[in-house]
Amino acid sequence: MNAKKSKKIILQPINNKRLAILCGPCDDNLKQLENQLSITINRRNNLFKITGLSLFVIDVAVKTLATLYADTESIHGIMNNNINPEYVSLTIKSIQESMFTSNISQNIQNNSIPSSQIFINLKHRTIKSRTLNQSKYITNIFNYDITFGIGPSGTGKTYLAIATAIDLLERQKIQRIILSRPAIEAGEKLGFLPGDFNQKTDPYMRPLYDALHNILGYKQMEQLIQKNTIEVIPLAYMRGRTLNNSVIILDESQNATIIQMKMFLTRIGFNSKIIVTGDITQVDLPSPHESGLAHAIKILSAIKDISLIFFNKEDSVRHKIVTQIINAYETWNKM
Repeated sequence: MNAKKSKKIILQPINNKRLAILCGPCDDNLKQLENQLSITINRRNNLFKITGLSLFVIDVAVKTLATLYADTESIHGIMNNNINPEYVSLTIKSIQESMFTSNISQNIQNNSIPSSQIFINLKHRTIKSRTLNQSKYITNIFNYDITFGIGPSGTGKTYLAIATAIDLLERQKIQRIILSRPAIEAGEKLGFLPGDFNQKTDPYMRPLYDALHNILGYKQMEQLIQKNTIEVIPLAYMRGRTLNNSVIILDESQNATIIQMKMFLTRIGFNSKIIVTGDITQVDLPSPHESGLAHAIKILSAIKDISLIFFNKEDSVRHKIVTQIINAYETWNKM
């Protein structure tokens, strides 16, 4: 039987308000750590003793506590000025990834593979990667003219693409952001939609607006859209344009046809970047159309200036049940 091991950590500087935020109501955050890592945590004020069977897991817990306590100093951006169990879970996952790959150095400037979190420091909030693939994704967006992010829902493909584009905009590396999606229903026909052009296309573009609203806030999002600094447009209306000094994002690209994908990729102009996101397991194109994303992966993978990042279910940063749902559907598809 393996003997239990333990380590202690003293969180400094001592601050009762910050300690309360760290531990959560009724110590829910500590319980989340204990359950997820199969450890025991005993606390006396700012002294934490972590006990478990694995030194690696104990080290993960120590680093997680230190990271979360550091987060309490600048709580802006954490929902309701609290650290909740979901945030704890995502932090644990990120630290596990970074510790597994600690021998790989992080350096965006020289295009190396990152070993830990990458921080996108925007004017009003900071966004950080949660998994190794997310770190690679952000790194490659900075370093490549065209980046594909491919994988299941909930892995941060669209959110991180938009956050990175906003970072480049705020640092005046680009002048515009263009967000696009194919206007295709997911498995059902909505029929005639009343209203003007924006009202008709809004249901298809709504997830992009949601991400913008989450990152920028409503007021800043509306200001940038009114100035045409950010443009949200259906894929069909991209034809004939050449976009310089821009980040151009195509979301849900698995629902673009081959012709549409070629059209979109050739919109890139000088000092511009293209980011393409999609999930090839959720194609809504009517038969016999082949997904433009699946086709692009096959014919463009050999081009050295194009980056392809493949996410998997382990990169999901949504509710933990999302990963379980993805697993269930993968099992069903194999039957």
